[in-house]
Amino acid sequence: MNTIYGYWRCSTDHQDQERQIQSLKDSGCEIIVGDKITGTSNYGERPELSKLLEEIKEGDLLILSELSRLGRTMEVMLVEVNKLITKGVDIKTLDKRLDTTTMSKEIVKLIVGIMGYCSEMELSQIKTRTSEGRKIAISRGVKMGRKKQYTQFQIEEVMKKKSEGIGLGTIGKSLGMTRSMVQRIVRSQTEVLPV
Repeated sequence: MNTIYGYWRCSTDHQDQERQIQSLKDSGCEIIVGDKITGTSNYGERPELSKLLEEIKEGDLLILSELSRLGRTMEVMLVEVNKLITKGVDIKTLDKRLDTTTMSKEIVKLIVGIMGYCSEMELSQIKTRTSEGRKIAISRGVKMGRKKQYTQFQIEEVMKKKSEGIGLGTIGKSLGMTRSMVQRIVRSQTEVLPV
């Protein structure tokens, strides 16, 4: 008996995968897995996709909401689709742009190439817009990056206790902070202190 697999991917924790999962369920997927990770990530960083690609076998069907769930570059898309086709696995996308059950291998490669190129261009535009937005925000005085997770009082207490020879772990416990947070404070203060 052949199995219908579904794979979803969301780039960040802020995206909701429920829409993809529901669509995959509605399309008859028996096994649905997914990863919350960027499309440009390496496959070793996508544990669920890696397991799925090992488990899926000849005659099975893989359904994706769109081909970019496999990756955001033409190269990655072509490689992964080719691996699946060579293995005897069919692929369908819910956006109806790819269906290897009704298309020749040549047409599949052409479509995947075009979709991969479009995905690369979209990713490039996103990066450009993000970079431009960041520059505009900085020019307006917006502070970029991670917000500090500690107060001036905590900084002073950490540095005082450290100067008294108290260990970083002990300092952290006394202030309700992690050891790594204490290390960051010490590092940031050491870097700004005059020699």
